[in-house]
Amino acid sequence: MRGLFSPKSLVYSIYSKKLEREVKRSNNIPHHVGLILDGNRRGSSILGIPKTMGYQKGADKFEEVLGWCMELGIRVISVWIFSTENFSRSSDEVHAIMELAERSTIKMRKDPRVHNEGIRVMFSGETELLPDSLQEEIRQTEEATKDYENYTLNICLGYGGRAEITNAVRKIARAVKDGILDVEEIDESYIGNNLYTRDLPDPDLIIRTSGEVRLSGFLLWQGSYSELYFTDVFWPLFRKIDFLRAIRDYQRRRRNFGK
Repeated sequence: MRGLFSPKSLVYSIYSKKLEREVKRSNNIPHHVGLILDGNRRGSSILGIPKTMGYQKGADKFEEVLGWCMELGIRVISVWIFSTENFSRSSDEVHAIMELAERSTIKMRKDPRVHNEGIRVMFSGETELLPDSLQEEIRQTEEATKDYENYTLNICLGYGGRAEITNAVRKIARAVKDGILDVEEIDESYIGNNLYTRDLPDPDLIIRTSGEVRLSGFLLWQGSYSELYFTDVFWPLFRKIDFLRAIRDYQRRRRNFGK
């Protein structure tokens, strides 16, 4: 119990509340935030727990962060859970992640918060590469939340930015080949409408944890003018104060969109 009232925790609590008030006072809250959840394995080493438990800690952390986003009125959240490149990891690790993804998808569909707050859940990626049972849970979850309009949670699972653009090019090429589309009609809007996120606004802010300073293929097209924020904190150890610092940093930037 002493830790709850230690000087360090007291200072953290005071600073966190001050930072939250500062962020909320601004009318510049990002509408769409993208999250690259990096550092689950390294975070598990720091916590002294198995890697598979680190992924569970990461899933629990995201539930927290979703709440923080909703507190600020962030309406669209895109979260990168698993990339197409991650399929090359050991079969045991991939299997454990897929099982966790399936459990988390079922839990999300049954979560009263999703239905009470009107959160539409959608999945972006090459979902046909996922286990059949997970594909079915995804289908049921998207169907159960498709009419919600207050928030959108876009879960990027089996996702790769290059693969997304490649798939869009194939769709457009087929439309041209079939005589449905004239080449001169292809513009940025048409390409955007053939991406996984066709009905979502582009992200205003993309946050990546773990100290890696790159996007690694996350929302390559959509993130062209996104503000980027990188933090050294590993995802399972990501705190509300880290999240608020990212939002405050975003609020202090001047966005010109190339003008």
